[in-house]
Amino acid sequence: MKNELFLALTQLAAERNLPQSIVVSAVKEALASAYRKDPAAKGQDILVEVDSETGDVIVKTILNVKEKDEIEDPLSEISEEEAQKLNKDLRVGDFIETGFMEYNPGRIAAQTAKQVVLQKLREAERDLVFGKFADKKGQVIVGTIQRVDSRNVFVDIGRANALMPPSEQTSYEKYRVGQQLKFFVTEVQRTARGPEIIVSRTHPELLRKLFESEVPEISAGVVEIKALSREAGARSKVAVSSEDDDVDAVGACVGLRGIRIQNVVNELLGEKIDVVDWSEDPK
Repeated sequence: MKNELFLALTQLAAERNLPQSIVVSAVKEALASAYRKDPAAKGQDILVEVDSETGDVIVKTILNVKEKDEIEDPLSEISEEEAQKLNKDLRVGDFIETGFMEYNPGRIAAQTAKQVVLQKLREAERDLVFGKFADKKGQVIVGTIQRVDSRNVFVDIGRANALMPPSEQTSYEKYRVGQQLKFFVTEVQRTARGPEIIVSRTHPELLRKLFESEVPEISAGVVEIKALSREAGARSKVAVSSEDDDVDAVGACVGLRGIRIQNVVNELLGEKIDVVDWSEDPK
């Protein structure tokens, strides 16, 4: 039967969508830390193993094999002669697992173990979230506005919150709690509190990415956005060219009955967008 600590942590990991391996690792580190505080294990190198299927815990001590006359700490060292009685292949410099201790949650610092496990799970969760969003920099994500204060807009992007500072907001848009929008990710940084994700509604690349998602010819490389300028929330101008003489670049971006460009306009809450043919001549 699985011990109560392991069961509780497995449930916690499931609630946070954390892999079972992270739970096992956290339990091992926590119990090892707790056992090191146990007077019976003082001065010993503790190794804890946890069966991920049954939750069974095995506690071992690790001894360093040394020459008999070099042993200074019998709690952490063993002579080569004694070690070879257990395993004839052991030599000076090797390590041996021995001194199996009974797992007894009543005799370890259970509160310490719990705190260490929870801390490890929080760290693991932060790492997982950072890993999920680290490659989102320079991409467009969908988020829901969670909170708006006098300066910043806080966005729920799933398992993490993003920040949209004043510099990334447009005065032409009014942000409301519960509003779902697309945002351009400008920064993803690792911090002690978890990933710090900065998003934007003003970045010119937001406009480019929206066209790429709406116009298959752009994502296929047939039509290219050569240049764009943007007064976020008010008006934008996009210059395009075609690699295929049979494909009208402007027509591809506008779409049948204007449906493609209208989808972009709608996403930018009414921003006026002009799409023109690219010309090498600035005139």
